Amino acid sequence: VNVKETGHTLLVNFEDLDNLVVTDIATERFLHDGGLDSTGRYFLVAANARHTIAVIDTRDGQLEALVESGGQTPHPGRGANFVHPEYGPVWATSHLGDEIISLIGTDPEGHPEHAWKVVETLEGQGGGSLFIKTHPNS
Repeated sequence: VNVKETGHTLLVNFEDLDNLVVTDIATERFLHDGGLDSTGRYFLVAANARHTIAVIDTRDGQLEALVESGGQTPHPGRGANFVHPEYGPVWATSHLGDEIISLIGTDPEGHPEHAWKVVETLEGQGGGSLFIKTHPNS
């Protein structure tokens, strides 16, 4: 649960509905939207007014990284996961304020040198975008 302006994310364990466990994770202010990496372990969420992506480890319940998005006002929707031929698994976000699409490495075990960094930026079309997705047959 993103507590938008406060810079906190609440990670809620729903295994026992009568005894919810809530972990308060300090992240970044102005959290908006985001999604999971391809493994489902890491939640990447845009702090769009800060041009930053917060990476939360949902297994360990902690902030893994804050990544400068490389563009103006990231707005990923849920983001897009795919395997880049050079950098391995990546998560992509578009931006509201410019045409930049940023690719962030998401494999700290297989590609640690690229993990939680913008590994490439691509130029999209137009002046910005709200959401980004992949197609399973592309």
